[in-house]
Amino acid sequence: MPRVSYRNSDVDLMARMMRAEAEGEGKQGMLYVGNVIVNRLKANCLDFKNLRSIPQVIFHVQGGNYSFEAVQKGNVFYNRARTVEKRLAKQNLDYWRQHPGKYALWYFNPYAPCPPTWYGQPFAGQFKQHCYYEPKPGTCDTVYSG
Repeated sequence: MPRVSYRNSDVDLMARMMRAEAEGEGKQGMLYVGNVIVNRLKANCLDFKNLRSIPQVIFHVQGGNYSFEAVQKGNVFYNRARTVEKRLAKQNLDYWRQHPGKYALWYFNPYAPCPPTWYGQPFAGQFKQHCYYEPKPGTCDTVYSG
């Protein structure tokens, strides 16, 4: 059973996002970005309440801006998803979760060392240039299930 329900169009959109956000960090980096996307859909807490689909997660607006830089800048649409990214997205949607993105709801590239917190949320780990952050204990238990 997949972690979340999805359609083929969701796989394509998520794959394009993963490519736009982390292509330079290889397959592993794209999988971590995929973890964050699926985690935000599962979470239903904090900044991610009432998100019910992959497009809602990807086009989510916080503080007047899209949550993902690739959507803010438009580069999520510059390249279509290739077979490899679609396969990775499907892995995330079906089952794949791994540290440091396993429970992460946020990531960013600080172009410097990762800070110990990001908007008050604890640092979970780093992969190449991206820092990953999990919710504080007791604030979003749904991200830790399934």
